[in-house]
Parts: sequence; C-alpha cells; structure tokens
Amino acid sequence: MGRGKIEIKRIENNTNRQVTFCKRRNGLLKKAYELSVLCDAEVALIVFSSRGRVYEYANNNIRSTIDRYKKSSADSSTGFTTQEINAQFYQAESKKLRQQIQMLQNSNRHLMGEGLGSLNVKEMKQLESRLERGIARIRVKKHEMILAETENLQKREIQLEQENALLRAKIQENEKLQQLSMMPAGQDYQFQAYYARNVFQLNMMEGVSAYPICDKKTNTHIGYFISLFLSI
Repeated sequence: MGRGKIEIKRIENNTNRQVTFCKRRNGLLKKAYELSVLCDAEVALIVFSSRGRVYEYANNNIRSTIDRYKKSSADSSTGFTTQEINAQFYQAESKKLRQQIQMLQNSNRHLMGEGLGSLNVKEMKQLESRLERGIARIRVKKHEMILAETENLQKREIQLEQENALLRAKIQENEKLQQLSMMPAGQDYQFQAYYARNVFQLNMMEGVSAYPICDKKTNTHIGYFISLFLSI
C-alpha cells in the first residue's frame, strides 16, 4: 500500500518531531543543491531548528547572496508596478520602431533623389554606389527577360513559317486540281492518275491517312496510271 497523506500540523511528540525535522531538512538541502546545479540559480538556504541550531546551504557566498536580496527588496519597494514597467517597455519599443520607420522613409527619399541636402560627401558616395548596384541588377534581369522573349518569338516564327509552307502547298495542289478538272473529257484518265498521286503526296505532308472516294471503274484507271507513273 502507498504511503498515506500526512496532515500538515505541528507534531506533538518530541522524538517524532526531531526525526521528521532531520529527514525534511536533508531533503530540503538536497533540493536546493539540485536547483542550483540544474538551473544555474543562485541559492541560499538558512534553517534554524527548534533548539536554536542553524543549518545553511549556498552555492555562492551566503553573505553576498543576502546583500543581493536586500538590494533587490529595496529596489522593488521603491520601484514601479508591473503595469508601469510594461508600459515603459512598450513605449521604448514604439519609439524604436518609429525611428526605424523614419530611417527607411529617409532612405527611400534619398534613392528618389530627394532630401539630399542633409547628406555629406561620404554618404553621397555610398548612396551612389547603392544606386549603381541596383541599376546593374535591374539591367541584368531586363536582359534575361528580353533574351527569353526573343527565343519564344523565334520559335513562334519557325512554327508559323512551317504552317505557311503547308498552306501554300495545299493551295497550289488545289489550283492544279481545279485546272485539271476543266480539261476535256478524253483526258479523264490522266486527271485521275494525277489526282491520286497528289492526294498521296498531301497525305504524306499532313501525316494522316486520306483516301479519295472513287467507284470501281475509276479505281481501275487510277491503278493503271499509277503503275505507268512508277515504271517511268
């Protein structure tokens, strides 16, 4: 069974009281030592027994720790409250931020060529160097963007030229087909052979399969003239 909760009150039995004092004193001294080592805290502990004996522990000189405590107590008694201390802190931070904002505004005005009367020669040279470095970076970025845009336009130009050449070829073939369609009836065989050959060439240019719709008799004539063309 676990140890029961002890009621916190004065122990009436002298022997028990003395035993408890020794145990608790040793535990308290041990905790003070652990606190000073683990947390790097300045600890001073003074214990007086009921018989008037004194026990103490300090990781530093105990008198210097007591003097420090007295000084801290005196400062806190005549110092400000927590709210006043927080208000002073925020006021200081606000003042610091306003100064930084003012400095940035002045710097921007100087970069725009305004308010230069308050600058000396050294500050003017530093401002000039900043502007030159900024302009150099801007020019490099602009040059990169122009090169990229030029490359895209060149690719687009090549693509348009290819599409234009394909359209011109289609137009020329259509014109030839229209001229052959106006030939006399006795030249149908030549027309059919020429039509089949040019349709085959157009299909090869476009990369797709396309076949003319002809009847059985026309297909025979087309095959005949294609074989004559290949044998030449």
